[in-house]
Amino acid sequence: MDLDEAKEFKERCTQCAAVSWGLTDEGKYYCTSCHNVTERSKEVVNTGAIPNTKIQAINRGLKRKRKLETASICSGSVDGVEYSLRKEKGIVKMTVPRTLAFCCLALLWQRETITLSDLLRFVEEDHIPYINAFQHFPEEMKLYGRDKGIFAIESWPNYEDIYKKMIEIATFLDLPRFPDITEDCYLHPNMLCLKYLMEVNLPDEMHNLTCQVVKMTGIGEVDFLTFDPIAKMAKTAKYDVQAVAVIVVVLKLLFLLDDNLEWSLSNIAEKYNEKNKEDKPWFDFRKWYQVMKKSLDEKKQKWEETRAKYLWKSEKPLYHSSIDKSVVCKRREMVVNLQKQFSTLVDSTPTIGKKSPSSFQFNWTEEDPDRTCFHGHSLQGVLTKKGQSLTTKNSLYWLSTQKFCRSYCKHVTTYEESNFSLSYQFIINLFSFLLRIKTSFLHEEVSLIEKRLFKTKYSKTKKKSSRSRKVRKY
Repeated sequence: MDLDEAKEFKERCTQCAAVSWGLTDEGKYYCTSCHNVTERSKEVVNTGAIPNTKIQAINRGLKRKRKLETASICSGSVDGVEYSLRKEKGIVKMTVPRTLAFCCLALLWQRETITLSDLLRFVEEDHIPYINAFQHFPEEMKLYGRDKGIFAIESWPNYEDIYKKMIEIATFLDLPRFPDITEDCYLHPNMLCLKYLMEVNLPDEMHNLTCQVVKMTGIGEVDFLTFDPIAKMAKTAKYDVQAVAVIVVVLKLLFLLDDNLEWSLSNIAEKYNEKNKEDKPWFDFRKWYQVMKKSLDEKKQKWEETRAKYLWKSEKPLYHSSIDKSVVCKRREMVVNLQKQFSTLVDSTPTIGKKSPSSFQFNWTEEDPDRTCFHGHSLQGVLTKKGQSLTTKNSLYWLSTQKFCRSYCKHVTTYEESNFSLSYQFIINLFSFLLRIKTSFLHEEVSLIEKRLFKTKYSKTKKKSSRSRKVRKY
């Protein structure tokens, strides 16, 4: 204990009001009058000024701390124990899927040029740590025991699940209204429609029609698009799914997609293109279908192969205790050796390095003769001039659903492929693969867009159904 070293500390003692300080072996100030020890400690610049007894005391403390850190091998972290306990009502505990949802909220707040479907695809492609994310943790963060329940993820994130978790977290945190989604924002349907039209190789002229549908349905309004967690019914728009649904509606407006009209319009376009080879080609739905089907089948095959080869088990395996460590590591070594042997037997070609993330999965160029680019093709064959404006030659339209579920089920309407045309099935499957969502999820969004666009048709069907109910009642 050194009184000279403590002379610079001039504060009064909280217990006896004296200004007479000494230093303990741990370097903390104590009052020489009443022996009250403060939480304040002396800041050491030069260790040479500290007596040997004090250095030994500090070292003992550090050793004790390190011994404790090496957080509880058998029990796991504090979070691991707490997460394993029964979940209390109203408590939102962070998980790996919720962490991803939290990242989505951050991107939405910043109005970044990335959608939820893009984010989920980046997870699949290993650009974002998700499966076995703990492998990227620093060495100090060792996971044991019950931590395995938090980080051992063995399934890909689901769009609907992450979407719901986004709303859940934002509501729980009582976040304010997010920055406005305006027309110049990437997440606006006009912007996203243009992006997806390019992605699936459809004519540029279709963008004018998608913009009209967005305006007529009101889904491009700032209040509709901007997320407000503190609103009475907190919900955010499914920006990417909504934009794709608008394109599906426009395709139905142009080609009906009843496995009849689209092919007869294709015959007209094919004849015109043969006779007028130097003019701007008319869009041929049949030819587009053939090109897209081939490209989609190739993409799906690669995707399925990649999924089949995916290593679900981590390079740094989780084990419940230090006793299990040697056994788990040996098993892991065996698995790696077997995988190497099988990969050499199946495919001798070296594996290509991971590609950098891209928001586009399909790329179309004019130079490739086998993959025709339809971006510059004209819609003249399916549009007719009426005064100063252009209207569709097709005057018919069928609703994707005429009845919405009124029960407390999770879906708005059902989708059974056998009830729909093959053309509609193909387009729904194409866009569903693009966004990595269920076909029923996209069909539901198409139905909601149609409900906004054809209000009178829905009101008529509603009246008819109510009349029929009255007749049955009496």
